Amino acid sequence: MKSTVDYINEKTGNFTPEIGIILGSGLGDFADDFDSVVVPYSEIPKFEKSNVQGHKGQLVFAEINGQKVVMMQGRYHFYEGYSLETVTYPVKVMKQLGVKTLIITNAAGAVSGDYSPGELMFITDHINFMGTNPLIGKNDDSLGTRFPDMSEVYNKALIKKAIEIAEKLKINYQKGVYAATTGPSYETPAEINMFRHLGANAVGMSTVPEAIVANYCGMKVLGISCLTNYAAGVTDLPLNHQEVIDTANKVKENFKKLLLEILKSF
Repeated sequence: MKSTVDYINEKTGNFTPEIGIILGSGLGDFADDFDSVVVPYSEIPKFEKSNVQGHKGQLVFAEINGQKVVMMQGRYHFYEGYSLETVTYPVKVMKQLGVKTLIITNAAGAVSGDYSPGELMFITDHINFMGTNPLIGKNDDSLGTRFPDMSEVYNKALIKKAIEIAEKLKINYQKGVYAATTGPSYETPAEINMFRHLGANAVGMSTVPEAIVANYCGMKVLGISCLTNYAAGVTDLPLNHQEVIDTANKVKENFKKLLLEILKSF
């Protein structure tokens, strides 16, 4: 951890961000719009490469609307073969850099016809269906307690603020529960039906590990899903990753406006 943080501080001139943003599939362009310091994951000690389409794989440091921000332009996924310790390592690094609030974004499938592709969903809670937990193993007491409370992983005050901003900007939004699976195969219609009965509104292959660790580290978390497709069985159409990227590209202007206003409101 020290070698990672020292390297980043050397590259950024000891830039001290208080807000972190994880940019999901198709949403990474947000980080391209600012004067910034860019540090590729491949150059950072203990970081790995991100190999998924739509993920550039770099940390971007910038001052946005008066806020010092670090952005993950792409993330690691469990399905790439990385351990959850590796997947969530950047969140712990953000904590050491000074981040107090983490905005986690993703591309997700809508579990029911009441939620439509092209809408943004503020995550109110999650279901961890990945079969494991990123906190398994020896605990680091300097980061968090052995048994962290999970009653409010997604900060209610931040959700309320984000909803007010979305309404002001006239952006279509939903709020609901996000279910995380390992991937990389999409879920079957039977699995989606199960998630629907369990109370999930959207499903994806990320976010939950990072949210668990951010909560463990004492960060306030805001989760935003970009609903890019209907999940399996909601329609008769097959699923593919290009649809995810294409829909995210259509939504990204609203996404950018929303993020900018959220940052301004802090």
